[in-house]
Amino acid sequence: MDEEKGVKQEPAANTSQASQVVKPNGLALVPFLVFVIVYLGSGIILDMSGMEMAFYQFPAPLAAAIGAIAAFILIRGSFEEKFETFVRGCGDSNIIIMCVIYLLAGGFAATCKAMGGIDSTVNLGLTYIPPEYLAAGVFVISGFIATATGTSVGSAAAVGPIAIAVAEKAGISMPLMMGCVMGGIMLGDNLSIISDTTIASTRTQGCAMKDKFRLNFWLTLVPAIVTVILLIFFGGSETAVSTGEHPFTLVKVLPYIVVLVTAVAGANVFLVLFGGILLAGGIGIVYGDLSILTFAQAVYQGFLGMTDIFFLSLITGGLAAMVNKAGGISFLLVNIQKFIKGKNSAELGISALVSITDLATANNTVSIIINGEVAKRICYTFHVDPRRSAALLSTFSSIFQGLIPYGAQMLILTSFAGGLVSPLQVLPYCWFIYLLGISAIVSVFIPFSDGFIRKDPWDYAMKRPKSQALDGDSIPEI
Repeated sequence: MDEEKGVKQEPAANTSQASQVVKPNGLALVPFLVFVIVYLGSGIILDMSGMEMAFYQFPAPLAAAIGAIAAFILIRGSFEEKFETFVRGCGDSNIIIMCVIYLLAGGFAATCKAMGGIDSTVNLGLTYIPPEYLAAGVFVISGFIATATGTSVGSAAAVGPIAIAVAEKAGISMPLMMGCVMGGIMLGDNLSIISDTTIASTRTQGCAMKDKFRLNFWLTLVPAIVTVILLIFFGGSETAVSTGEHPFTLVKVLPYIVVLVTAVAGANVFLVLFGGILLAGGIGIVYGDLSILTFAQAVYQGFLGMTDIFFLSLITGGLAAMVNKAGGISFLLVNIQKFIKGKNSAELGISALVSITDLATANNTVSIIINGEVAKRICYTFHVDPRRSAALLSTFSSIFQGLIPYGAQMLILTSFAGGLVSPLQVLPYCWFIYLLGISAIVSVFIPFSDGFIRKDPWDYAMKRPKSQALDGDSIPEI
């Protein structure tokens, strides 16, 4: 690539400017910096004032909107031209697809919760796990809940109180039990096909969810097994006792299993989630937990629960389109490439970008959305498989999200301890997260998770695996 001539854009899905050459322009990145500074600065200021959940008080979509306003002010061109670019970015097919998936995922999670699916799943595990293996069991349960529900924050809220109660009753270290929950929910968030991180990483990179799942599965398998072994040997208690009866209804776990299995099998994600909502609602109605009216209300509440990420994706999509057209992405790529010498360093660069952004924003989904376009450009420049890029974006954002003391997951989890445990006390026990980081870094140099990628390489001209026809779960991004 010639730095003086600029960066040739990848073919766009909905624009006639597919082949234009964009001149690098560092000033075009200022609106993105405004977004990050507003989001991060508000959190720091509120935290210093003593406010709880400080980094989550200032709405992320509003911070993105301020960044968009800065783009309108700083980027050259007529207002009409800039507004057209912004709207085109907001309305990009992949942004809309991502937003619809968010809504369906929210509706599914809310319906399952309303009909008692989360409680049944947690209690099922606690019923059949021997007391001396409770720490390892809580890790496994947390992982399954997060994988099934697609939310690490929601899983922390669901499993956290139970885990703390279990620790108190069984005589297990409370920071250790919190570390088990934290490791489990980040494992699940990284694997889940309905999590924000999976949706954002696969849509921005233009690959199928099932392929990203397969990569993440092999990345997490060994760390998960080693964590379970460590918890069995070092996470028990000599005074561990039964924590009592935990009533559950096995059929209420079924929607999670059906959604997970069908999604991994390659079924269309819209059909998977829609079918999951109907199945969960039907079970709830049959068992008397829901009526038709409360079922509809639960789905709608699930939709509303995705409002923040919905608006954030729309506004960020528009902001990214403006920054990209003005040469901001080209400038970033040109400078990043000075430090990238090949495929391995390109993968490390993608991992570093999303990690640093997560440290700044304390939101793994936001960090993926911000870096998605840059990561994809790096993929096509250095022939990094986009499926691999999606896995790295999801994995490293989850790693740092699980370790930052000011992340929502950590703050929610420690809040259940009533001030008895601080985030810093939990960090030494986040064994799985550290092992996952080692596994991900090793995979850059020893591609042990990439077997199916090597058998079915990426077609960079067609923007899809060579063996696949373009379908509803494999839609290319801009």
